[in-house]
Amino acid sequence: MSASIPTPTCATEAAPSHGVSLREALKVWIRVALLSFGGPAGQIAVMHRIIVEEKRWIGEHRFLHALNYCMLLPGPEAQQLATYIGWLMHRTLGGVMAGVLFVLPGVVSIMALSIVYALFGKVGIVSALFFGLKAAVLAVVLQAVLRIGSKALKNRVMVVIAVAGFCAIFFFGVPFPAIIFTAGIIGFLAGRAGVPAFQVRNGHGPARGGREVADAETLLGEELPDHARPTVARALRVSAICMTLWLVPVALLMAGLGSGNVFSQIATFFSTMAVVTFGGAYAVLAYVAQQAVENYGWLAPGEMLDGLGMAETTPGPLIMVLQFVGFMGAFRDPGALSPLTAGVLGGLLATWVTFVPCFLFIFLGAPWIESLRGNQALHGALSAITAAVVGVVLNLAVWFAIHTVFRETWPVRAFGLSFDAPVLASVNPWALLLSGAAVIAVIRLKAGMMTTLAASSVAGIALYLAGAPL
Repeated sequence: MSASIPTPTCATEAAPSHGVSLREALKVWIRVALLSFGGPAGQIAVMHRIIVEEKRWIGEHRFLHALNYCMLLPGPEAQQLATYIGWLMHRTLGGVMAGVLFVLPGVVSIMALSIVYALFGKVGIVSALFFGLKAAVLAVVLQAVLRIGSKALKNRVMVVIAVAGFCAIFFFGVPFPAIIFTAGIIGFLAGRAGVPAFQVRNGHGPARGGREVADAETLLGEELPDHARPTVARALRVSAICMTLWLVPVALLMAGLGSGNVFSQIATFFSTMAVVTFGGAYAVLAYVAQQAVENYGWLAPGEMLDGLGMAETTPGPLIMVLQFVGFMGAFRDPGALSPLTAGVLGGLLATWVTFVPCFLFIFLGAPWIESLRGNQALHGALSAITAAVVGVVLNLAVWFAIHTVFRETWPVRAFGLSFDAPVLASVNPWALLLSGAAVIAVIRLKAGMMTTLAASSVAGIALYLAGAPL
């Protein structure tokens, strides 16, 4: 990808004015990528510590301004923030380098785990490991609800939007994109009208310890680099290149294989997800899981939890779980290919159409970012979208809980309702016990995510070896 979208001026600037060479930047971005555990909040904190506090490439205000822009975009904000800073420091080539390196460890890790899961997932001890992992993932998702909710639900209006979002997607099956679009329009109009409730500023925000790093004290300084000044010609060039890389493979698959082929379905479905994934991985996973399970038949309900567990325990964005979904979908419908070959291609295809749009959003929009500063309408839209995301993530937690703790569900389809209710008599006591313990560990005892995931996995194996009916 890096050879496809450099700007013509990249080669002419051998020594950037800030003094950070591409070779040095490469080492820094590799370090950031290998430490990118713990979801977006943890990944952003790692970047802040290394880029702002340690290396002092950019200052606090510029970092937060870039983060606020990335949070307005669909897709993984941490990966887009890395791409943004890489572009700011070393033009398009630097952005491609930072963005690709950020996801590369996750691509390799998830692919390896997907292959193991597909080939050996039905082996007793492997199933037991993932049984324990599901309990911890449920606790992590519930923690995400509380974390996002504490930031977003600052007033009653935001609580109402969150509740409405949950009810719409859980009880009535309203598509996730429709919920986000509606919330965004409401917030935009209210923010433009100056309604106080919609002027809540959201964001993960880095932990601020010690004195704030001012932009003037950093290597990049306060001035806008020449290459960051927006031009229509550059915008058209970036759009043409990125759209070609993204949509031409999709069009070729549709034309050559037909819309019913699994690779065409993966390409179109995840291309759609790439432009509606506001609020990060947790917000969209319930919708992806429901579509992958109920519409396409790529996964069983519990397998989505297994994939999320993989993404939680490996470096890179949590949205990398989509590679697992693409892998399993193609693995189970390989056509003329071997299942393993089809799975690998399906996983890589899902990754490609998920992340190429992220580069488009940054390279196209970042030069215009200054026009977003202080825009009340956009802040209102972001506030409403983030509140709706809380409801959608709560839906994810409830959906996961039902399919983790209960062995059976029954469909409710009446009076406009469309959801799966648990069969109470089918409760799995061991799953309930492990899930409860994980929730207490994560939320009450403040145990680390990796510690809880490891402990739950070990507990699942121990129960299997003890002969417990999992």
